[in-house]
Amino acid sequence: MSVERIALISDIHGNLTALDAVLADISARGIRRIFNLGDTAGKGPRGDDAVARCREVCEVNVRGNWDDFLPGIPDDGLPEMLWWRDELSPESRAWLSGLPLSADLELSGRRIRLFHASAESPHVRVHFHHTAEQFAAMFENTEMTGDGPMPDVVGYADIHDAYIRSVDGRTLFNVGSVGNPLDEPTPSYVILEGGSTASDPFSVQFVRVPYDVEAEIAVAEALAMPMREVWAVELRTAVFRGRQ
Repeated sequence: MSVERIALISDIHGNLTALDAVLADISARGIRRIFNLGDTAGKGPRGDDAVARCREVCEVNVRGNWDDFLPGIPDDGLPEMLWWRDELSPESRAWLSGLPLSADLELSGRRIRLFHASAESPHVRVHFHHTAEQFAAMFENTEMTGDGPMPDVVGYADIHDAYIRSVDGRTLFNVGSVGNPLDEPTPSYVILEGGSTASDPFSVQFVRVPYDVEAEIAVAEALAMPMREVWAVELRTAVFRGRQ
């Protein structure tokens, strides 16, 4: 049996120290295929560097909500948003704006769909605690996903909270966050493993990778990044700024 392994990362949010730690772990496992489910920039200090790294190493990059709105923020926007917009090069902004909204693949006979937040939009959020209707909607074909075969497995991001749930033969999982985890302070990513036929085993593995949190906070301080105090609390404690 030929085994395929794909690493899924997301929500880097300009945290290059965390990204480098996760990419090093992926490389040490011999995984060569990496899919990024979005929100590469914004919130953290080095969005442009994170974009450059993902353009280099990721086979697939999906557009997240920050990737979608950040490049188009007008010049009279909020000062902190202008800081994160202008930290990106014009080339990076154009690249983020042109990313696809979803990606489909097949492993072990399972149809897998990947997107940032929901099948409706990168701006429509589905939390860990969701309704049966919200669960079912994640597997529907929409204008955003296109009219391909409906998936058996859906992986998404956005909520920075890793989990997996299976109902009636369908599996929904969230990869968590590399750069801004909000379930625990340690970055997470997912490894999909499967083969080319339906008789091959299939697995979804969650990985946590420690990194130097204080080094990344020091970068934000040195660059005088806006809202760096609440960002530091989020990185250290995984407590969302709205609950601090």
